[in-house]
Amino acid sequence: PMKLRDAPSACPSLWRCLPCPAAELRLDLVLSSGQSFRWWESSPGAWTGVLGGRVWTLRQDRDRLWYTVYGEEDEHKEEERDGCPAKTAKLDGAETDRILRDYFQLDVGLSALYREWEAADPLFRKVAEDFPGVRVLRQDPIECLFSFICTSNNHISRITAMIERLCQAFGRRLCCINARPFHAFPSLSALTGTDAEAQLRALGFGYRAKFVSGSARAIAEGLGAEGLRQLRTAPYAEARKVLCTLPGVGGKVADCVCLLSLDKAEAVPVDTHVWHIARQRYGVAVGGKSLTPRAYQEIGDFFRGLWGPRAGWAQAVLFCADLRKGQ
Repeated sequence: PMKLRDAPSACPSLWRCLPCPAAELRLDLVLSSGQSFRWWESSPGAWTGVLGGRVWTLRQDRDRLWYTVYGEEDEHKEEERDGCPAKTAKLDGAETDRILRDYFQLDVGLSALYREWEAADPLFRKVAEDFPGVRVLRQDPIECLFSFICTSNNHISRITAMIERLCQAFGRRLCCINARPFHAFPSLSALTGTDAEAQLRALGFGYRAKFVSGSARAIAEGLGAEGLRQLRTAPYAEARKVLCTLPGVGGKVADCVCLLSLDKAEAVPVDTHVWHIARQRYGVAVGGKSLTPRAYQEIGDFFRGLWGPRAGWAQAVLFCADLRKGQ
């Protein structure tokens, strides 16, 4: 079913597929709705991006998820060589399947969850029929944390451009596809340099430059990248508390990181938008004219009570629907 000319680069021959019905995953909804900022629709229905230090192109047909992985470019060849499966970078198919299954959390049955949420919540049912297959990604915690520090007072296209500049300046170059270079997300140590903050300011990060470099240093001197990853096994409240000690990380960013990289499916990120939805559509009586920490907690608890232990996943569906309707 994959015609070679559909493929996005010079070396398209190695496509693999996983069984995956659209009710379980819609790439176009999941990869463009503000969970990750590293995917680009490289041709209609094909998404190219960086995952696990490699460049991938994904596409889907009715019941399969197709993908190809590009090898890293050989340093000795000319700069602009298109990324082709290099001898050294060959991952076996079982391993690439595993990486994708993990990233999209394909072991979680999504359509069954939709049925539960629809039964519990008529408002969810109304929205969900137009937005099937919206699932939560399982991202690398470092990438997720620094991406979401960049989201404060910002919108998706600008965040995407900022993160692209961050990766170009601090990340390892992986390959070049159709003359477009791709870079890995920066390592923690790349962001802890003494001039990192100044460099980030020069890249247009504004006040977020201090938060990115400050959080990088705090993690490097404290729990380390591995300790951050280990928060996957800590209770939600504890993981959230640790994250909130970092520069530039408040409740909402902490919840995004908990949900999208630390396996806390009950984390419900509440922005002013979700706050309004809770008050207007769900009639949640939370006091005050602003989103205080207490109101934040009450809204999260309300949705956890309504949707159950994967409330953060249900919220991702509503968030995606709202984003799409707003566009």
